[in-house]
Amino acid sequence: MKEGLRWRMLVALLVTVLGLAYALPSIPVVATSPLLQKILPEEKVSLGLDLMGGIYLTLGVDVDKAVENSLVQTGQDLLTVAREEKLSVLRPRVTPGEKLELVLRKADQKDALIKLLSEKFRNLTNEGPEDLGDGQVRFTLSYTKEERSRLKNLTLDQAVKTIRNRIDQFGVSEPDIRKQQDFRIQVQLPGLSDPERAVQIIGKTAHLEFRIVKDDANLENAKRGIVPPGYEALPYMRRNEDGTYTESVMVVDKDASLTGEYIQDAYVNFDQFNQSYVGITFNNSGARRFEQLTGEYSGRRMAIVLDGKIHSAPTIQEKIRGGRASITGHFSQAEAHDLAIVLRAGSLPAPVNILEERSVGPSLGQESIDQGVTAALIGGALVMAFMIVYYGFGGLVADLVLVLNIVLIMAGLAAFGATLTLPGIAGIILTLGMSVDANVLIFERIREELRRGLTPIAAITEGYNRATLTILDANVTTLIAAVILYQFGTGPIRGFAVTLSLGIIASMFTAIFCSRILFDLWTFGKQRTKLSI
Repeated sequence: MKEGLRWRMLVALLVTVLGLAYALPSIPVVATSPLLQKILPEEKVSLGLDLMGGIYLTLGVDVDKAVENSLVQTGQDLLTVAREEKLSVLRPRVTPGEKLELVLRKADQKDALIKLLSEKFRNLTNEGPEDLGDGQVRFTLSYTKEERSRLKNLTLDQAVKTIRNRIDQFGVSEPDIRKQQDFRIQVQLPGLSDPERAVQIIGKTAHLEFRIVKDDANLENAKRGIVPPGYEALPYMRRNEDGTYTESVMVVDKDASLTGEYIQDAYVNFDQFNQSYVGITFNNSGARRFEQLTGEYSGRRMAIVLDGKIHSAPTIQEKIRGGRASITGHFSQAEAHDLAIVLRAGSLPAPVNILEERSVGPSLGQESIDQGVTAALIGGALVMAFMIVYYGFGGLVADLVLVLNIVLIMAGLAAFGATLTLPGIAGIILTLGMSVDANVLIFERIREELRRGLTPIAAITEGYNRATLTILDANVTTLIAAVILYQFGTGPIRGFAVTLSLGIIASMFTAIFCSRILFDLWTFGKQRTKLSI
């Protein structure tokens, strides 16, 4: 046997075996076999929302709130740097219109503060100092237009990443999460069994803050909204044994001493009374801040605030080293688990509102699957029958590589973790025709060479040599179009582009490489005088 034919057969055999290994687990009969489950890969073809059913969400991201939160953090950084420079400034405060007000207590330090802003806070614009009398000067600062735009786009990107992390930990297979215009996010969750819980996890901002409690505050006044300057009254949620909550109020510092952005890990644990709580671990920077905070406020209570509600307020007994803390609040195990998920995946950089929620029933998906499979079987059977009738032995070769083509498409979907959608099934059916088209080009070229008087072996060689370039040119241009569809298309269009791309690659391999092997085996060592094609 020729060396070239031997290695080509080994390559084709290897690809076929791998293709079957990845395609078979998606077949229900094979998937239920314990023996085959141990041998074959675990990857299966994932079905999309339109086939499997699930939930469709449109989320709106409050990017203005994110800009405001960033402005608060910038104000704290500015206060720290200013005091390091021996500048006498009061704590900055955010005012409506995304403004940051900073009061300088000594007018003779005005030039020094202006220089500090121009050197270290170039993303802020200064609307001009305003003399308040008594030697005080007020600065009104705001983000530049470019900085606001950058923060809003960054907020949307962070929200997409955080939501994807949460869904991955929640266990939803093949979610489709993408950005849309007007700072919206589209989320498709196929095969979801508990949509209400998923919506709760996705929409939870999970903005964690540690704030120092003002123990001597008048709670009656706080209930009426009367609190001292620099403080804020927040609801204090106490969980009862029956699962309900009792709400009271607690007065805390208006600005957070530490936020959840420094969390490295979060996990569920149990105390000595078998009550669930969430343990958290800070990163290096957060551990230093937490140690400094607990040392400075030892003996006082520290409120743990999640999404604007206080869940617990333990007393700081001593300086806490090691960067570990716990969030208690009489959580149920499910509540503690969900809270750990959102904290570990990261808090959303801004509040997220659910603008649209639609559920797709699995019965519709099963009907679509049945109709799609029926269309594929009927179309494939008609094509295969036509090829045998019209091309004889050549048609049989084309049918064999067509079956291999379908196997490789399904294997590709499983191996790369792609999702099969209803438009994706349409792409597979279209691929059947394109795969046959490549063989038709080769067979017609062989026919032409036979009419010129060449022997079958010479005609096969010449036919493949002349048709290969045409096949490559036609399929590569189509592949480029499919890649563009995937890059810029939405969910259904991307599903079509995925199967079309896999089908094009598989059809070129089977038509040019595998079918040639079958013809070479048919003519190997024999002087064929006739060719049924």
